[in-house]
Order: sequence, then structure tokens, then C-alpha cells
Amino acid sequence: MADSGTLDLFADELRRARADAGFTQETLAQRVSYSPSLIAKIELAQRRPTREFAQHCDDVLATGGRLARIQKVVGRVQVLPWFRQWVEIEQSATALYSFELSVFPGLLQTEAYARALLQAGALRRTGEVEQQVAARLERQAILHRDDPPHLAAVVDERVLHQPVGGPEVMREQLDHLVRICAERPRVRIQVVPTAVGVHVGLSGPFIVATLPEENDAAFLDDLLYGQLLDRPREIAVLRQAWESIRSEALSHQQSIELIREGVRRWS
Repeated sequence: MADSGTLDLFADELRRARADAGFTQETLAQRVSYSPSLIAKIELAQRRPTREFAQHCDDVLATGGRLARIQKVVGRVQVLPWFRQWVEIEQSATALYSFELSVFPGLLQTEAYARALLQAGALRRTGEVEQQVAARLERQAILHRDDPPHLAAVVDERVLHQPVGGPEVMREQLDHLVRICAERPRVRIQVVPTAVGVHVGLSGPFIVATLPEENDAAFLDDLLYGQLLDRPREIAVLRQAWESIRSEALSHQQSIELIREGVRRWS
């Protein structure tokens, strides 16, 4: 994670630039299309700024790119900078809307399934794999809180047939999905049948987070870095895409029955 010194530096520079421009937090929020509460958190060094946020503030406050340069330093000192900020957002979300094309969402993966994915291609050392497996399982604690977020996950049917880790791992994974949906009423899963053919989700996976008192955020995953988005127009496009995909999916109960069939098929 970013050290407190670089976060404090960005916070100080943002406050100074805002004051020099004669802006309140509310005024700046309106000009850059972010919420006042997010501005306040960043100025208190409680939230890491994104590259896009820094660039927009530089433009509005006429800082000559100073905030963007500091933001690059904040990014360099983070461990897994493309993901840790999303984990913080995930922890405070009231709802999560996920679409996955080829794997199950990380919040719903079993340990064996996650390990099989992370070991693929031998791209990571054993120690790195185990650290990331542990981190993925730790993230799942949000589903077991007294006030868990609503998790609405849509997956393409191919996920049920992709042999990740072999039959035993797949059977355990599918059985886990059935069980967690039964035990956690705020967890819902829907499957887009293969028969649907072309749908907007074929462009790739994403997840949108609803956040209290600040701009919603989204995350686009990839092999190397991933991309964090929080501009309202970007979130609106992804929400529309998610609703379009969901409209093609089976109902939650029909999806659970299809997953149960998968348990039997992998047995």
C-alpha cells in the first residue's frame, strides 16, 4: 500500500491548490464531477487518488500537472497498485454488481479454485500464489459481516464448464455457490446461457460498486494491472451493460438449478 507520507503529500497539495483557487470542497467536487465526501477523504489521506482524479484536479486548479506527478509516486509505492485500491472500495461498498466471462468472481471462489487459477502458467512463485490466495479469501469476509453488501453476480455459462483445477475442484466450487446463496440471501447469482449467443459481456468482465455518500466505482480486470474507474459517465455505461447482460440471464433460481446440474456432472 502507499505509505502515509505520499498520501499526506498529495492531500496537502490538493488542499493548498484548492484554497489558492478559492474553491470549497463542494465547489471543486462540482467542477471535477466527484462527490464532496470523496474530496474530503482524499484531503484527509483516507482514500488514494486515482490517476483520473489527479488529472481532472490539475486541469481545474491549473496546477501544471503537479497532482498527477505526485499521484504517480503514490502508485509506485503500492503493492499491487492496480488492485489494492479496489479492495478498499470493495470493503465499503453497499452493493456489488459483477459480471464474469470465464471464471467465478473472486468473492465466491473456493480456496482450491482460486489456487488453481493463480497457479496457471507458472507465472507466479509459490509464495506469491499462497499470499494472493490468502488475500482473496480474506476479501470474502465482507459477505459474512452483520451488514454484508448485496452481491449480484452474473456469469457466462462457460464458467460452469471450464475445468479449473479438475473435477474435484469444480465440484467443490459449484457446491460452494449453491450453499453460499442458500446461506447468504444478499448473494445472488445468475447464469447467461450459451444459447443466448452474442451479448455485451463478451467484451470482458467488470464489477461495479455502489458506495455510500460518494461516487460509485468500477473495476475492469486484466492479466497485468486492471483499471479502476469512478467517472459518473463511465459508471453509467457499465451499469447499462450489466443490466443488458442480466436481462439475458436465467433467473436466480433457474441458475441455481443449472449449477446443481454442474455439481452432478463434475461428480
